[in-house]
Parts: sequence; C-alpha cells; structure tokens
Amino acid sequence: MAVTMADFRTSEKSWWCPGCGDFGVLAALQKALVDLQIEPEKVAVVSGIGCSGKIGNYINSYNLHTVHGRALAAAQALKLANRELTVIAAGGDGDGFAIGMGHYMHALRRNVNITYIVMDNMIYGLTKGQTSPTSETGFTTKSTPTGNLESPVNQLQLALASGCGFVASGFSANQKQLVEIIKRAIQHPGFALVSTYSPCVTFNRVNTFDFFKQNLVNLDEDPSYNRHDRFVAMKKLMETQELVTGIIYEDPESVPYEDRVPGFREQGIVNQDWTMDPAVWEQIVAQYK
Repeated sequence: MAVTMADFRTSEKSWWCPGCGDFGVLAALQKALVDLQIEPEKVAVVSGIGCSGKIGNYINSYNLHTVHGRALAAAQALKLANRELTVIAAGGDGDGFAIGMGHYMHALRRNVNITYIVMDNMIYGLTKGQTSPTSETGFTTKSTPTGNLESPVNQLQLALASGCGFVASGFSANQKQLVEIIKRAIQHPGFALVSTYSPCVTFNRVNTFDFFKQNLVNLDEDPSYNRHDRFVAMKKLMETQELVTGIIYEDPESVPYEDRVPGFREQGIVNQDWTMDPAVWEQIVAQYK
C-alpha cells in the first residue's frame, strides 16, 4: 500500500504561532518522505530544544526529543545502531549553533549518513525573543537592547570548510524547492545539511518572509552554477552573505562513516543474531570477577 501524507500526521495539536515558518518545514519533510515512499516505521526524527524541537511530535514516526544541543549526538548513535532507519535530526539555530556547536562541527567531518534540518529564524523564539548565534550584528532584542555586538555564525561556510558532502539551504515558504532539497538530502550517502530560513513571525520583525523573498538568491535559477565545486560554493556564500536557496554543494563521491568501519553490520540490530556461545560468555564474565 502506498504511503500518503495522512500516514505521517499525528493528532497532537501544534503550539507553534500561526504563520510560523516551521509549519512549512514540517509539511516539506512529510511530503519528501511520501515522495520517496519511506514508511513511517522506517523513519526516526531526533530533535533538540526550542520551538523547532517540537517537530518530532507532529510527524508520525519514531521520535526522540533530546536535551539541549544533543540532537546530532543522538541521531548519529541511532543511525550507527540501526542503519536501516532513515534518521532525520532537526533543530533551530540556537540549539544547533550555540550549545550544540561542538557536536555540529564533528558531525560534519564524521559523515554519518543522516540528514540535519536546521530551522533558522535568527532569534530565540521559545524564550521570547533573545539574540541567537545567527542574529546579525546590530540586531536589537531583549538581550541586546543596544544592538548585537557579535558577528553571526556562518553555518553554511563552516559546513563547507569542515568537509560536509551535502550542503543546502531552503526557505520554508518555497515548498516545491524545499521538498526536492530534502529528498536529495535523504538520498545522499553521508551527512546532509539542510539549513532552512524559517521566519519567526512573533519576535523577529527584521528577518521576515518579505525580507527573505526580496533577498534570497535561488541557485536553481542559475544554470551556470556548479554545485560539485566546493570553491565555487564557498565564493557564492561569501558574496551573498549566505542568503541563498538550493543545493550549494554536493559531493558525488561521498562515502558515509558506517561504510568505512571494518566489520560494520549492514542489517538493523533487530535483525542481527545476538546469540552467544555460553562458554564464550563465561570467559568474558571471568575477566571481571
């Protein structure tokens, strides 16, 4: 029986603000999974803390809601434990690039076969409007009433510099493009970053839907753009201050971490034979007596 959108919906009522960009990300992820005909029981969504962290509650699949900044650590472990699962890590700019930055950098270079969807609204929405790691310099919020003194994190450039094999950026209001990006990310053999501009309609009155519609550069509309050239990708990000959408870089020769581990089992843990010769077990136990 074919998988439909209804298969990925839950009965839980959303507490996102009306008009939140995260609704668009949720719909795009569900549509991508349906287009790829991946069954809900073959999907695991691992999320962090913040408004975006609730996304797992609204999609019918396995769902692990982790502590602050630890979504990537849990998602990688889950994939290595059961590589038959399609593992989607999801979170916001605060969860991913503040307390979670250490895990982000190592996940990029490790290349475990998961997809990381970041909902970037350039502000802390859940805690009612403070400056986030991706807020622009000079941005005025409750925590920076005289303007943000720090430079924003350039997560897409960091991803390229760290060797990430799939780097993409989407816009929650451009459903058609975002669905295709997520599909390609899931199919990519290795770590895939999908950073999505997902405006906060309540606390961020600067980086709005209109702002992104006026300033985002759609790479899909440039036939000369080469997404397989890391240097071209970095140059484009620097020229546009990362205000782009589309697949920025894709490594066609990417080999995921788990395929490079000697003796790593391909089948899921539930399908593996875990029986052990009693004599071998006694030898192991004897070492600790």
